[in-house]
Amino acid sequence: EVHVVESGGGLVQPGESLRLSCAASGFTFSSYGMNWIRQAPGKGLEWVSSIDSNGFYTHYVDSVKGRFTISRDNAKNTLYLQLNSLKPEDTGMYYCAKSSGASTYSSTEYHTRGQGTQVTVSS
Repeated sequence: EVHVVESGGGLVQPGESLRLSCAASGFTFSSYGMNWIRQAPGKGLEWVSSIDSNGFYTHYVDSVKGRFTISRDNAKNTLYLQLNSLKPEDTGMYYCAKSSGASTYSSTEYHTRGQGTQVTVSS
């Protein structure tokens, strides 16, 4: 059974940084792409970023390009998201979720997300 645990969120001021982590288990982590998704207060789930199984290819939603960086450590079964130059509109619950395949073009399996980690950007 797929199990992921997100961590690293917090309350920060605009312009500051955070590093989110996602510890994965229950599947062969190195064989699947992974994703970060988020949910702002009162809104639906939004895909943020994806990475292929090897960590070579990445994709981002336009609103975070140049500010967020997704990465992974297959030896540790861990996914990361570095959040720089944070804005109030980045506030929300952040989740990681497994992809259906190895590529960044594989579909996101939203149902595999964990409990999430809260990111709040406020002055």
